[in-house]
Parts: sequence; C-alpha cells; structure tokens
Amino acid sequence: MSAASAECILFAGPSARDTELRLDGIELRSPAQRGDVAALIDARAPGVMALADGVFHLSLAVGHAELRDAVAGGWQVWGLSSLGAIRACEMRHLGMRGYGVVYRQFVADGGFSDDEVALLHAPDPPYQALSEPLIHIRIALQALVDHGAIAPAQRRALLNRLKKMWYGDRTLSFVKAALIDGDPRLLPAVDAWLARFQQYRVKSKDLQDFLRTRPFSDPGTPRHH
Repeated sequence: MSAASAECILFAGPSARDTELRLDGIELRSPAQRGDVAALIDARAPGVMALADGVFHLSLAVGHAELRDAVAGGWQVWGLSSLGAIRACEMRHLGMRGYGVVYRQFVADGGFSDDEVALLHAPDPPYQALSEPLIHIRIALQALVDHGAIAPAQRRALLNRLKKMWYGDRTLSFVKAALIDGDPRLLPAVDAWLARFQQYRVKSKDLQDFLRTRPFSDPGTPRHH
C-alpha cells in the first residue's frame, strides 16, 4: 500500500504482536529508528503517521528534530504505546499528538521513566518479545493486590527489585519465581494470573484502540487522548 492511499503510516513492532489489529488503510512499517521519519517526509506528501514502537539500543532512537520537521511540513504526527508515547509527551506542546493509557501516564507522572516501556525483542518480524515491559508488570501486580493474592508491600518490594534491573532481564519467569519464592502457596494464583497476562499489556491495547477508533480520521479530534 502506498502512502498516497494509506490513511496512516504506522511504525510498530512488539506492540502489534498477539493482537487483533484493524490494518485496512494502514501502511505498517517496522519500529522506527533515527532517520526513518526524516526519510519518509522527504519522500512523501504530508499525511498521517503514527509512532508506536522504535529502536533505541542497537540504533539511535527517532529524533525530536525529525518529528518537529514532520509537524512543520504538514504531517499529522501521533505517538502512542511505547517510544511513541514518550516522544508525544515530550513534544505535546510542539504539535505532536498523543494517544492512550501509556501516553497519559507519562504526561501525568513526571517521574515515570522511559525504561517503563522498554523490552528486549527479536530484531525481525514478528518481533518476538524476550522480556516484559515494566509498565505491564506494574499493572498486573496491582491486579494481584486487588484480588488479595499479595500485599501492597510485596508489590512495592518486587517493583523496586525490577526497577534496578536491566530491562532485558525483566521476564515473567523471573517475576513468577520471585513471587513463589516469597510464598509457595501462591503458585495456583500466579499461574492463573500469568494465563491471562495479555489483558495487562497496555501498550498493545493502546495500539488496538488507536486503530479501532482512528482519531486521525476526524479533523475535530483533540490533540491528546
């Protein structure tokens, strides 16, 4: 699909895994790296682009300057889910539009760090996840607290451990072992919790909702969602 016929050009990778995405009218591209947005705006007439996922470890991350140039050039630029949510938060007063729960978390909490959304994944499609973003674990552990399986203090202690770890080591197997080591009686509850873990993957849910609601299709849509 050409950009001329696409409603939106979407940079996405791990956030698009294991989800049902409405991709009609969407030109799907791999996670963005430095220079990808600049190359796009040099090659195509202005339209809509959405940045969900981007690389930042093996390559330079998408730069603020190229996103600013896209906005100045007449592009409608959205950020959500992961690196896109970070950039949208940083540039929300410079014309970039933000969407979703992850974006709103960055806006609401100035201490919310970038590594909350970071994960290790395979370099090629389907971008198999090798670790779990801290934001997902944070939300999921709160569900265990809400159901009375663990105490709030246990959640805080485990999150503090995870926060000090490299993002590539934050795996669900590590979380399970940490919970069970603390109380082996938790095994049935933890296994059931892990079986429904997809519901806590808010980065993917934001992308699903973005493609379902398509706020970029309505000229009157506010800049922030």
